[in-house]
Amino acid sequence: MKFVRIGWFLNFVLSLLFFNASHAQVTLSGKVFDENTKEPLIGASVVIDGTTEGTVTDFDGAFALKTQNSLPVKLSVSYVGYEPKIVDVASDEELDIFLGESVITTDVVEVRGQRISDKQKSSPLTVESMDVLAIKETAATSFYDGLGNLKGVDLTAASLGFKVINTRGFNSTSPVRSLQIIDGVDNQAPGLNFSLGNFLGAPELDVRKVDIIQGASSSFYGPNAFNGVISMETKNPFYTEGLSAVVKGGERNLLNTEVRWADSFKDKDGNENIAYKFTLSYLQADDWVADNDQAVDGTPTPTGNPGGWDAVNTYGDEYDLFGDFTQNTTNSFNESAGLLTVHRPGYREEDVVDYDTRNFKALGSVYIRTNPKLQEESPELVLGMSYGWGTTVYQGDNRFSLRNIQFFQPRVEFRKRDNFFIRAYMSRQDAGDSYDPYFTALRLQDRAVRDGAYYNNYKKWWEDNRIAAQMVEMGYPDEQIIFDPETGQVEVIFDSQEAQQWLQDNQEFMNEAHAMAQDFANAPDPANNRPGRFVPGSPEFNEAFNDIRSRYNNEEGGTRFFDRSALYHLHAEKRFDTDFAEIIVGGNGRLYTPNSRGTIFYDSADIRITNYEYGAYAGINKTMDDGRWRTNATFRVDKNENFDYVFSPAASVVWKPRPNHYLRVSFSSGVRNPTLTDQFLSLNVGPAILAGNLNGADSVITLESFQDYLSNFLQRSLLEYYDVDPIRPERVRTLEGGYRATLWNNLFLDAGYYYNIYTDFIGFNIAIDAQFDSPSDFVPSDVQVFRFASNAQETVTTQGFSVGLNYYFADYFSLNGNYSYNAIVSASDDPIIPAFNTPEHKYNIGLSGRNIRMGKIKNWGFNINYKWVEGFLFEGSPQFTGFVPSYGLLDGQVNYNFNDLNTTLKIGASNILNNAVFQTYGGPRVGRLAYISLLYEWKNTK
Repeated sequence: MKFVRIGWFLNFVLSLLFFNASHAQVTLSGKVFDENTKEPLIGASVVIDGTTEGTVTDFDGAFALKTQNSLPVKLSVSYVGYEPKIVDVASDEELDIFLGESVITTDVVEVRGQRISDKQKSSPLTVESMDVLAIKETAATSFYDGLGNLKGVDLTAASLGFKVINTRGFNSTSPVRSLQIIDGVDNQAPGLNFSLGNFLGAPELDVRKVDIIQGASSSFYGPNAFNGVISMETKNPFYTEGLSAVVKGGERNLLNTEVRWADSFKDKDGNENIAYKFTLSYLQADDWVADNDQAVDGTPTPTGNPGGWDAVNTYGDEYDLFGDFTQNTTNSFNESAGLLTVHRPGYREEDVVDYDTRNFKALGSVYIRTNPKLQEESPELVLGMSYGWGTTVYQGDNRFSLRNIQFFQPRVEFRKRDNFFIRAYMSRQDAGDSYDPYFTALRLQDRAVRDGAYYNNYKKWWEDNRIAAQMVEMGYPDEQIIFDPETGQVEVIFDSQEAQQWLQDNQEFMNEAHAMAQDFANAPDPANNRPGRFVPGSPEFNEAFNDIRSRYNNEEGGTRFFDRSALYHLHAEKRFDTDFAEIIVGGNGRLYTPNSRGTIFYDSADIRITNYEYGAYAGINKTMDDGRWRTNATFRVDKNENFDYVFSPAASVVWKPRPNHYLRVSFSSGVRNPTLTDQFLSLNVGPAILAGNLNGADSVITLESFQDYLSNFLQRSLLEYYDVDPIRPERVRTLEGGYRATLWNNLFLDAGYYYNIYTDFIGFNIAIDAQFDSPSDFVPSDVQVFRFASNAQETVTTQGFSVGLNYYFADYFSLNGNYSYNAIVSASDDPIIPAFNTPEHKYNIGLSGRNIRMGKIKNWGFNINYKWVEGFLFEGSPQFTGFVPSYGLLDGQVNYNFNDLNTTLKIGASNILNNAVFQTYGGPRVGRLAYISLLYEWKNTK
């Protein structure tokens, strides 16, 4: 019978678009209550299991849900802080449904439908959430993009395929301070030690809900839950059987298709004992182009300089001391006058990056109930596997082209709800054909013409063609030499202001002269066996480019990465219910096995790197005075192989002075162990070697003193030596308070304030290693620039607050708004402290409607959201440090549900007004992305 069902399913998929059901409409109604107090639950979510067709309970706990599904059906009923329940419905009789309280410590907040629950108000943590209905109706292009519209959440687009979620400051395009988990499984790429957004995450069709826990949460989630946690929960196939499929197309050649199938088996007694699911997802699109041609903020050469400048998204055009002829330009008789500062032309990012975004994800799981008679209370064995593959652009210290990257993650878990779980999983990545475009540009130029030859030839052409003399003939100010016979002194008078004006008035002449000098300098150099500049798009360029990016960046002389790193994780937890309180104990262990063959870490030749860590925790939850007081205390200890024990305690109190009003105070802490890159990195990016710092560094030279040494005729006495201490874990302590309440029965208020104290920030320290053969030498025999991972010496404090309002009216509509403020309190000049990279002020305003029925038009909805972000300084690498201007984004969508076809049509766009904006310095301008999608959902009722 099962094979007949599968064959029918395949045939069904082929006729999907032509399927037309003719079920009679049924109205399901009832009320949802608290199992203990028998009070009605306002805002409980009632969804037909396996679909997104649902509603929420009103202020009396009542619901009415019209459906085309034939009976019997299963209703999935959930409410924040309560255990979800599956209810079998065989008739249209009114239902009374009772939910029991949840005892899961960290599953504390969830917004359901268009109402806010009492349990959300009583949460001690700051959590923003999206449930299955909100995911379906998000105004953004995807649910992950929609997370950026939540209160206190920053979403940064480094590319179309790579988005970063952050909260409470110290943002980074390498989000090592945020933890992303899917069904409790860490989604980080093992070698990078952070998640690539949702690029290797869960397909939207299989996501049941997303919680963003803001701030330090190591006590609950372990190390690296430093700035926050993005927790995704996928759908359980026992409760969500059937077929779902979506196709979405739009601007930038966007095509996104997904299909999900779930089914179950029954034993001889008719009890469901095995369920399975699989989900396939494919995305392709033309990525946003990073083409900022303005000079990098803070560089000495301005935009428009005739000799070139260091443009943000052009690589290989950086300032070079040997191209700086400014000391010669004040003398009109000097043959180099007018050269000013010369830059190599470099290569634009679009010349050296693959912008064809592609992403494939496949997830499959089998769920086995070991005691089927207990149904949902049965212990459950879960066997799962996820796979991700794709091409996108990732921004870190440089912009990196991730091509054909792969990610594997098998897991096994044995659990009993509200009792225990034992979870084991492995994560393995393969960097595929990924490479460094910045370093690629440098190697292309080095193959074409070496730097020294380029600047010498440039200067030679300028002097041979007497450009300085032509400038004088055209009116460039001459020098006046005055000799005083009495003193014997010579005074040279030069009108620099007049010279600057002449250069501005004769910009066309200067541009033409520099262009010809550049062509001469880029010509073939037979003496040094160099072919001259490779022109993008030419066969010569393509041959050299493909050769460089296909060779590994170690002894092969290329820019490709090899990375087949892995991590292995084991986690167990047990809960005990006592008369006094609920007690939770648990522990975990993890082993990293990086494998980069020397292209990322220093694991070349016979060097093999491993790194392990483990931790244990215990917590207690207690409710007093009939629920008016809720208290929690948690203590956790963690140990990394290379560092001392670190502790992360937490405690909270929630007080309910009167119904629908909650005051909360909490203390939490966060710990971040140095990542594999902080410990073992050894990556040559051209101008510098990015180095881990497990053992420290002795007798290196400060960057500032080395620059003084170069500028003052190589005086070695100006060099300042110092030692770099070994890296150690960083920590944060957070005090937080808040108030939540329902006002006038339809307005929900959520306000909170936090104060953070950070110590031992992990940043980087730029140092010079210069080797002098003897004490009398003033020219080093070898010079190497290093960027070491380092800890800051100073303590940093930050603070912020946020406020959100949700107003519900006319049964179908919701008006919401939120505002967030984040700022550094302490003043510090410590250059090691990572940049805050967060807007001080931002807000969202949104209006939505769900299941609207107005006259003859019904079953439609909409969602529109406007976001405003204040401009801020984004400090990344030297190439990617600059100001991100203020911007506003308008997202919107309209949807219509064809009940007879089990299909929802959705038309929408992110950034409707097409305001091309930077969300990170060095990233692309993000414009409008309009789309249309069809979602089909069929429930298998058997």
